[in-house]
Amino acid sequence: MKSYLIKRLIAMIITLWLIITGTFFLMHSVPGSPFNEERTTNEAIQKNLEAYYQLDKPLFVQYVNYLKSLVQFDLGPSIKKSSQTVNDLLGRGFPVSFELGLYTLILAIISGITLGVLAALRHNGIIDYLAMTIAVLGISIPNFVMATLLIQQLAVNIPIFPVATWASPKHMVLPILALATGPMAIIARLTRTSMLEVLTQDYIKTAKAKGLSPVKIVFKHALRNALLPVVTVLGSLAASILTGTFVIEKIFAIPGMGKYFVDSINNRDYPVIMGTTVFYSAILIVMLFLVDLAYGLLDPRIKLHKKEAK
Repeated sequence: MKSYLIKRLIAMIITLWLIITGTFFLMHSVPGSPFNEERTTNEAIQKNLEAYYQLDKPLFVQYVNYLKSLVQFDLGPSIKKSSQTVNDLLGRGFPVSFELGLYTLILAIISGITLGVLAALRHNGIIDYLAMTIAVLGISIPNFVMATLLIQQLAVNIPIFPVATWASPKHMVLPILALATGPMAIIARLTRTSMLEVLTQDYIKTAKAKGLSPVKIVFKHALRNALLPVVTVLGSLAASILTGTFVIEKIFAIPGMGKYFVDSINNRDYPVIMGTTVFYSAILIVMLFLVDLAYGLLDPRIKLHKKEAK
């Protein structure tokens, strides 16, 4: 177990370094400058600004300096918000994005597993067809289109929920629903397929023969094994939810990291682009690692270390 954790830690660090390196050089390869605006058309002013933010140095020197700052958990100053650092922006915006992502993931997991189990238990019935229809629609409709539909129907035509900001629980409903439909649909389809396979296994037939209640058979014996494929995709689903929040936050004017990330790309705010990319990449890498650990908890047959040679 110890050797596995060490190897995974090294792999995580290398992966994060590759992401940082790729993002850094791709970002700087795009033509233009953060100071290509009317107020900085004066060449002397632009040179002074580039010198202040160390953008006048060779690219490799900038890269090395950034890595040194990153090791010290210093993501640098924002170019467009000169009075604030990237750490300040993350500290203010990430809690909102995390709250949105967490509620979305919880809703997607609960509703997706519920739909999948009901569809499997009522295979080829009305509930099965209805659940899979919902799942197909959830997969087919992008979250930004779903957001538009929800705003039109539940905020404009029928003014039940407010459209924008993140001020109260009612403000959270529409963005969470818009963001959760896709992951919910994927989880529902996976759960249904896995449950149908598990319910045909011999140990389920044995449990039925022993007279165990259907509830006990489903939740104690079948569901645990059926969830393994769901756990497999949770890492990528979390990634899609986190990246999806950028668009949803912009649509609903939510003051999370999505707003800063989109604005930083439009304004070529290099430190904010790098900071948000590094921050979210680190979170996703850790989440994928936690998914691997969850395998061992759900299925004791799965070991995270090599067996000792006999």
